[in-house]
Amino acid sequence: MTTTGHAAARRTPLSRGQVLQAAVTLADESGIGAFSMRKLGQVLGVEAMSLYNHVASKGDLLDGMIDVVFSEVGLPAGDGWKAAMRQRAISVREVLGRHRWAIGLMESRSSPGPATLRHHDAVLGCLRGAGFSVELTAHAYSLLDSYIYGFALQEASLPFGTTEETAQVAQDIAGQMPAGEYPHLAELVTVHALQPGYQYGREFEIGLDLILDALERIADSP
Repeated sequence: MTTTGHAAARRTPLSRGQVLQAAVTLADESGIGAFSMRKLGQVLGVEAMSLYNHVASKGDLLDGMIDVVFSEVGLPAGDGWKAAMRQRAISVREVLGRHRWAIGLMESRSSPGPATLRHHDAVLGCLRGAGFSVELTAHAYSLLDSYIYGFALQEASLPFGTTEETAQVAQDIAGQMPAGEYPHLAELVTVHALQPGYQYGREFEIGLDLILDALERIADSP
């Protein structure tokens, strides 16, 4: 059936929420680089121009898509700011693992939606409620997000996914290095990365705890 046929067959009017959710799914499947209003219209069975009944522009669509992603992130909760920030960071990484296209866009939108604003406000409120000064709250938020997004971006670009693929890549790299030429890199590969069951993703929570411990020391200092 043609796009026109799909449009004619549609009986229930689209909502903005349906358009945004379909756009997120399309970006998950094909990436943001291949995304277009025409393709989104085809997925929804409507002409591309009719999408502008629900979004003002492609920029507005991207704002809404990012808001959908933020809505999936768990808000800080639980006893203590460290536990709340830890769980929030893990949740952000998990969500970005589902929506890799969003990594570079999460903080780039100039017209954030309600879910985005609610998320930011909850994180700031958690830190302020724990006694962080406004200045330290800003430092902590910047540090945590830089680490979370940076790790997610690096993880998304790595040439391996499973433990077996990690080991194979590490072995290939080790095999290309002349003996004794790069001793510290060789040590990291053989002593750490090639150990049974090694998963690069586990480095995330180790680094996160180092950051949270450092913030705790600063927050507790006179």
